[in-house]
Amino acid sequence: MNRIPARFAACAAANRPALVTFVMAGDPDPATSQAILDGLPAAGADVIELGMPFSDPMADGVAIQMAGRRALDAGQTLQQTLSMVESFRKTDGETPIILMGYYNPIYIFGVDAFVAAAKAAGVDGLIIVDLPAEEDEELCVPALAAGINFIRLTTPTTDDRRLPAVLKNTSGFVYYVSMTGITGAAIKSRAAVADAVRRIKSHTDLPVAVGFGIKTAADAAEFGRHADGIVVGTVLVDAVGNSLDNGKATGGTVGAVRDIVTDLASGVRLARV
Repeated sequence: MNRIPARFAACAAANRPALVTFVMAGDPDPATSQAILDGLPAAGADVIELGMPFSDPMADGVAIQMAGRRALDAGQTLQQTLSMVESFRKTDGETPIILMGYYNPIYIFGVDAFVAAAKAAGVDGLIIVDLPAEEDEELCVPALAAGINFIRLTTPTTDDRRLPAVLKNTSGFVYYVSMTGITGAAIKSRAAVADAVRRIKSHTDLPVAVGFGIKTAADAAEFGRHADGIVVGTVLVDAVGNSLDNGKATGGTVGAVRDIVTDLASGVRLARV
């Protein structure tokens, strides 16, 4: 079994949602970013999304845009991001890692070369936000053939007519974007999120994770009552940015991320108590 379904199954058996954490590869520098990544499981992360920095991140809010820019300015490349996963796997063979980002860097790298390199490095899944279901042959199908999950985004505007097409080749879990907007915005209707999760689950047996707008342990506990996973990103990349001194990592950078993840992990564990 791929690490992603195995981890969601383990969390379900423990009667709690999975905590899915997003951090940007290479932010604020390669060494600090590797330390952040390596420390996430011990802090309580169940699944890790590792951002692939890109110069035109259309779905991302200011915090994640700035994280990507810091990483690019520090010289981060897609090959270096894959090397981070390979390094992580030397000490952790169980925590799922998903690469999240945009298609352009993968296209430039070469799809076949990327899929092979990602598999060899220990990548478990991909979230590529600008590839719709109609373009599955481009990357989704080759990734699935290699045993890499392809996680699709659904949104409040994904209606019941569109949902089957979105779910057709989705694997691992379904990522429900809780709002129409960019990362980091506030959730306007929490009841609507719960209703949407129930609707999606009526169409699929895959776990459904909720992301965008979740910032605190209380948020994680509330949305975790209905969802199989909680995705948190902006608050973590904000923690990195706020810890810097003139753009450089400080002695508190890694700990700032760790402390927030630990707090969020306490929230998911209270979700169904």
